[in-house]
Amino acid sequence: MTCNSKRTDWLNLAREVLDIEIQGLAAVKEQLGESFVEALTALAECEGRVVITGVGKSGLVGRKIAATLSSTGTPSFFLHPVEGAHGDMGMIRKEDVVIAMSNSGGTDEVNTIIPVLRSLGATVIAMTSNTASAMAQLSDIAIKVSVPREACALGLAPTSSTTAQLAVGDALAVCLMEWKSFGKDDFKKYHPGGSLGQRLAICVDQLMHTEDLPTVREHISLTAALKILNGGGLGLVAIVDAANLLKGVFSDGDVRRLVCDDLLDGNQTISEVMTASPRRAVTGDSSAHVLDVMERNEITVLPVVSEDGTLAGMVHMHDLLGKGELRFSNGHNGEAG
Repeated sequence: MTCNSKRTDWLNLAREVLDIEIQGLAAVKEQLGESFVEALTALAECEGRVVITGVGKSGLVGRKIAATLSSTGTPSFFLHPVEGAHGDMGMIRKEDVVIAMSNSGGTDEVNTIIPVLRSLGATVIAMTSNTASAMAQLSDIAIKVSVPREACALGLAPTSSTTAQLAVGDALAVCLMEWKSFGKDDFKKYHPGGSLGQRLAICVDQLMHTEDLPTVREHISLTAALKILNGGGLGLVAIVDAANLLKGVFSDGDVRRLVCDDLLDGNQTISEVMTASPRRAVTGDSSAHVLDVMERNEITVLPVVSEDGTLAGMVHMHDLLGKGELRFSNGHNGEAG
């Protein structure tokens, strides 16, 4: 596709967009006040469901907020205001709390149904940049979410404003989790079959590979170690001593770096090129903790050691994420998916 712009500093433009959105979030942070606490209290004390409504980009953000609330212990669903005006209001109960979203606060489709929502007994919280707008005036509570400007050069496409709406929705969800003391056990109840629920529920001992582990001794040559690495199917070989204590690791990535630096010498011992005292998991660690370590350090495979430092197994990120075949028992074998 032909580029009609004379601009070439695309990274600078991207960074400008992020700076503008960061500035918007900073502005919204300062705006938060008592109305946020009032809204939070209404949501926490809600005996029905939390209903999110909005159109356009605000509606899309609203769907995400509803999903986040539902997955963190606050029953919630999204109601399209047009569908609401044509029969879906039958889903509303007087115990419900509604969050109406509109940047301008002048969205007719939303403002038309607010009086009906309130007549049904529902509490309505407005999330808008204009607390003097019709939406704010029609609602019980109004949270101001106003950004200095959109990141769009034309100032037209919702960018900073929708980012701010999403962030305030997250703030409400996290505060509600704390209010309700919503913990990991609760989270698992709402994610029984998903990868998030599995990673929180399963101990790394149940997911790690324990048989035919690719291991070598420190004195072995790099060439010999590469054969073990290639046949191991995990992208990692562990270096252990006679007592099976973990001394180091050598990975596919290490091979690439040696090749790129023209330093690959098959006659070297593996101890000369291994990563000594590598990061590791310990038997008994939760899979959530192990995955966090791997993501934070950009590691695909992690050795697992017993409390005395002896190698007990290896775990691949795909095992934790549920990709490929998982065997939920100790001692499963095979390549990571």
